[in-house]
Amino acid sequence: MRFSIISFICTLLAIFTTVAVAAPILDQRDVYVPPILTPVKGTVWKKGSAQTVTWDASSPPAQITNPKGRIVLRSVEEERLILDKPLAENFDILDGQRSVTTPTDLPAGQYQIVLFGNSGNWGPVFSIVD
Repeated sequence: MRFSIISFICTLLAIFTTVAVAAPILDQRDVYVPPILTPVKGTVWKKGSAQTVTWDASSPPAQITNPKGRIVLRSVEEERLILDKPLAENFDILDGQRSVTTPTDLPAGQYQIVLFGNSGNWGPVFSIVD
């Protein structure tokens, strides 16, 4: 019984030491949330049309935890992200723009662009029409 308690205490000490050593590394990570520039509020995209999504990549932090980007739509009416149909993915978040095609299989309505890297930020509301 005594051996089990000592082993347990040693295991806890090892865990706490590992966490304490790793903590400074976590402090060096920066969350990057570049503002979306286009589409702007009130923009209208026609289904099937080619569009360009742009964001301000001019002042990134020194260390970005996830430099790969993903662009999805958020339905304003349904209040949900459309994660199963990304407009673009696996691109460098520092590119500042990405060409996309407006989906033809979504209902017309109000949407927002959501840009993911190591965080997600929403753009202004715009419309997709038939």
